Amino acid sequence: MTETSLILDVDAERLQALLQSVGYRVTRSEQNGMVQLLSASQGVGFAARMGNPAQEDGHFLDYTLSCALRVQGDVPAGLAERWNVEKRFARLTVQGVFLVLELDVIVAGGVSESYLRATTELWDRLLQEFLLFLRANASPQGDVNAVETPADSLATA
Repeated sequence: MTETSLILDVDAERLQALLQSVGYRVTRSEQNGMVQLLSASQGVGFAARMGNPAQEDGHFLDYTLSCALRVQGDVPAGLAERWNVEKRFARLTVQGVFLVLELDVIVAGGVSESYLRATTELWDRLLQEFLLFLRANASPQGDVNAVETPADSLATA
């Protein structure tokens, strides 16, 4: 692979095209002055948020895929920690009444188009495993429901 074929940064348009090329519907949104992309997989909404800025305006060295689920009731003790011990690629945190699953994708230094596709496929797989994990570890007193966002109405193709 030559240096010129490496992807050194991403912008919202490139990331949107990548997500659409693997079958996701994508809606562009703005939050706090930053562009984010909203989509869904397995019936659960997620967002792609740009990270650290690159040299060119509007381009970034990384982005985060993020899925927030609202928890009704109590989160079982140690749930996030158990996920983080069992899974290597995405971290789970408890943020107030939300369980937040995030996967950082770093392009700094240069990556291939195949790498970006593979991380998108990994994200889809992690969302499937996340839902199974939540069902297997559900507390009788608590219930986990998807946050209602515009992305919830989008489905993967």
